[in-house]
Formats: sequence, structure tokens, C-alpha cells
Amino acid sequence: MIQIGVTGWGDHDSLYPAGTRSNEKLEVYSGHFPIVEVDSSFYAVQHSSTFEKWVAQTPKSFGFIVKAYQGMTGHLKEEIPFESKEEMFEKFKLSISPLLKAGKLKAVLFQYPPWFRCEKASVNLLNYTKKMMGPIPIAIEFRNKTWFEGDMRERTISYLKENGWIHTVCDEPQLQSGEGYVPIVPKATSKELTIIRFHGRNSAGWTRGNRSNAEWRKVRCLYRYNEKELVEWKNRLEEMKKETKEICLLFNNNSAGDAADNAKQMIDLLGLEYEGLAPKQLDFFDL
Repeated sequence: MIQIGVTGWGDHDSLYPAGTRSNEKLEVYSGHFPIVEVDSSFYAVQHSSTFEKWVAQTPKSFGFIVKAYQGMTGHLKEEIPFESKEEMFEKFKLSISPLLKAGKLKAVLFQYPPWFRCEKASVNLLNYTKKMMGPIPIAIEFRNKTWFEGDMRERTISYLKENGWIHTVCDEPQLQSGEGYVPIVPKATSKELTIIRFHGRNSAGWTRGNRSNAEWRKVRCLYRYNEKELVEWKNRLEEMKKETKEICLLFNNNSAGDAADNAKQMIDLLGLEYEGLAPKQLDFFDL
């Protein structure tokens, strides 16, 4: 089974009729796609009531992939706003409990920063994280190529399999230098789920600016996939379907609003039809 969606639901203007209010967008979105990635959880641990609201606004079969809080992945530069790391994890797990109860949580996505290298301290953090998250499904996205260089590629894949991590495959710029990217590694580490995230292939924008300025956000994922680039994935997906029951594709190339259009294009290329989506709002002229 292949599920396709995008990251977030607020900025994809092509999906929403004129006048759609912010608090209506998730419901409208769920008439187009069966899954979504939640990004707000990266910036702050959300209230469980927020997830309860999102559960109520989406169809029974709808799924959420929730990004882990930045204090749990090493992105946060200042002190964590909790008394301990243990409390941080417990608060996060409590926040997503409505998704677990409703059966709508696909996975928590731990996206590690570019400076998270393949070394002993990093592996220790992964082991600790797995212990703290318990039976909750967790996915991992690396942003440092050292995890897949040389013989580390197979060792990393083996480690993820043995320790219950869901591999997040990345389609992103393949840079000639530096460590702030990973190669495309279309390998499943879980028999249940694999995630693929499409960041675009804007090599110049990928390294331009940084998180401390607005330009980074504008240009990093400024890219629109062409049909040939999307077709590349058809054979990869056929092979990966032999390794895992479900594959979730998430388009994150939305600096200029391309993600939703590319996601719909991929659905058409793969000949997918989804049942159980929310009823779409009809425009007056469609009646």
C-alpha cells in the first residue's frame, strides 16, 4: 500500500477554495490526501487537545506522521524547557496520545540535524530514544552522509532493522561536498512501514543561508519535480513494496507551493485511488 501526502496543511493554496479559513483547512486537506506530516510538534510540544481536534476533523482512515520535538533530536541550542529529558519525552508522548487512541498515528519522525554524525555518541542517543519511546512507532531521517558512506550503509540499515527504527528515505540534492545531505537509499528497515520524503533537488538553495535567517526557508525546498524525476521512483517503489507493507510518500518541496501539485501528479502516475477521504467541497460551478 502506498499513501501519499505533503508536509503540513496550511500553505498549499491550490487545495483550498477561496475563503477557506485556517481552522477548516485540515478537513479540506483530508479530502485530497490520506496522510499528512505534522511540523508544529517540532517547534513545541503540542497540547493533547490539539491532536484531539485534528482526530475529530479527519476521516477514520486518515494518518498522521508527527515530527519529534527539536529538544529530542539535538536541534535545540538552548536548555530544554523541561525539568529533565525524561519529562520531555513523557510530555511529548502524552501530547500524541489521542492519535494513538484513535489509531491514526503512523509514526513519530525523528529528523536529526546535519551535524548528527555516525559516531558512538549518536548511537547512544538513538538507543536512549528508542528506550524512551517504547512501543510507539518511530522513524528516523538522517541529514549527514556519514551514516551511508562505504560499508556504513549496510551497517546503518542493519542497526535500524535490529533496533526497530523505520527508515525515512530522502530525495534531496546530491551535493559534491559537505555532509548536510544523504544519498537516496531506497531500503526498508521495517516490515510494516517505510517513509519517503521529497525535499526537491535545488542544490544551490540547499546550502544557501541557514536556519537563522528567513532566506533558508524560502530557497531550501524551492523545487518542482518534473515527470521524469517522479517516474524514477516507480521502479524503486515496486522493489520496496516487496520489503514493507506500507510506504508513505511525503512531499516537502513547498517553498513555492509545488508540493501538493507534485503529490497529486505522483498519485496519477502510480494509478492510485483512495477510499475513505473526506467529502470534497464543491464549487458553485461544479453543481
